[in-house]
Amino acid sequence: MSMNEQPAPRLNLQMEVECRKNYARRAENARLKNISLTGAFLETENVLELAPEDKINVKVNVSGRQRDLAAKIIWISQSGCGIQFQPTNNRDIQIVDDLMYFVESRKESRRTVLDTIFKKAS
Repeated sequence: MSMNEQPAPRLNLQMEVECRKNYARRAENARLKNISLTGAFLETENVLELAPEDKINVKVNVSGRQRDLAAKIIWISQSGCGIQFQPTNNRDIQIVDDLMYFVESRKESRRTVLDTIFKKAS
């Protein structure tokens, strides 16, 4: 991403995932806090073991489909890191898109329920 490009819009979520550095044997538990087609914020307790440019794999599970997504660490903070997805094929892009659709449809479902409650209450 060049300096003039804006980051892709993000959707907030709370999703447990596993992540590990490339070629590492041990996976760590982490949580996706937001996501876009190009990247995500990954909350992890072991952020000190990561550095910008590190390559990682993030294991996601969407509707019973599990996928290891390749990603690169872009930046680090005390609570986690920003990652950029490094898709290797269309399935990687599709599962991120499906996950975003799932998050957005759950949001819409909640709005519909709240609208119904507010209409009945008024």
